[in-house]
Amino acid sequence: MRSEAEGPFFLLSRRRRGLKFPGLHSFAPDKPGGILMMDLNKEKPRALELRISRGFNLGSFNPHGISTFIDNDDTVYLFVVNHPEFKNTVEIFKFEEEENSLLHLKTIKDELLPSVNDIVAVGPTHFYATNDHYFSDPFLKYLETYLNLHWTNVVYYSPNEVKVVAEGFDSANGINISPDKKYLYVADILAHEIHVLEKHPNMNLTQVKVLKLDTLVDNLSIDPSSGDIWVGCHPNGQKLFVYDPNKPPSSEVLRIQNILTEKPTVTTVYANNGSVLQGSSVASVHDGKLLIGTLYHRALYCEL
Repeated sequence: MRSEAEGPFFLLSRRRRGLKFPGLHSFAPDKPGGILMMDLNKEKPRALELRISRGFNLGSFNPHGISTFIDNDDTVYLFVVNHPEFKNTVEIFKFEEEENSLLHLKTIKDELLPSVNDIVAVGPTHFYATNDHYFSDPFLKYLETYLNLHWTNVVYYSPNEVKVVAEGFDSANGINISPDKKYLYVADILAHEIHVLEKHPNMNLTQVKVLKLDTLVDNLSIDPSSGDIWVGCHPNGQKLFVYDPNKPPSSEVLRIQNILTEKPTVTTVYANNGSVLQGSSVASVHDGKLLIGTLYHRALYCEL
């Protein structure tokens, strides 16, 4: 599950179905994915599945990364990484609040986006995306990881220009942007690192620093009020790929404060051995409430 906070929370969920991906366990591999919304401003929030406009192929919908962009007219655009039939596309939707639905606007494919993992929108048609592998073929992906090839990257996309803006990661994974829009944060899951990259007017990126951690960092969410980074982590990545219900993958959530300083503060906010939550992949915070998503299990709603 991947979540994005903009007032209400937009959620990618498969209702215990999990991301369909070679090598990963799935609770219901024959069922398509969906997009849910959960308004944490309500006293007892519940997840509501959003209806998607006709003409979009729901049967092969396999959502992964997600991001929102709100323009000056308060129009909400939703960007979704999709893996239909294990291919790679980015889908752009417009949120229609009165009907609690999504209007599909565009499908994006590009040769520079061969293995998209996550995405952060910076305009109604513009985004940065991480490629977690150079190859799209599953066998070549595993070979690439085995050989420890640092070929993954960050790509900037606009209708007028598509370009690689950062590269050399073990496996570029989660991506997000600071509240002031000056810095991008990229999780390198295999290297146990978060990279801080400065964004320039031409949309290029330069590295500012690298924060090393003792866990596999998955997706990144930003607290819009404080700028703190909330990270869904995997303390034991092997359990994700060799799934054993008797020894399920554990969960961990980190909060990173003042990442631009010499000594950022890293706090473990949540940890579980898998008895409650398996494979935490993201944690989003809003007004003292925390929502933790997982790779293929379920979500956990908490109050801080």
